[in-house]
Amino acid sequence: MAALIVVGEPAGTGGRRVTVMRRGREDLLGTAFSDHDVIDFLQAAGLSDPEEVLDDPRWIQWHGGRTWRLPAGG
Repeated sequence: MAALIVVGEPAGTGGRRVTVMRRGREDLLGTAFSDHDVIDFLQAAGLSDPEEVLDDPRWIQWHGGRTWRLPAGG
């Protein structure tokens, strides 16, 4: 199975686009600046335990590598 969630490469601002594949199309969840942001987006998208999938390549594909490890502000 391909990853359902993509965390894009870091932009000049440090943010990364987070998208999810749903019903055959890619939906933008938002721009994340920390693991905490990604977790919030995934909770809003309906995942019950998003922190459990952050490092699972079956769920999330990190373009440009995995950068954050600790949630900011959370």
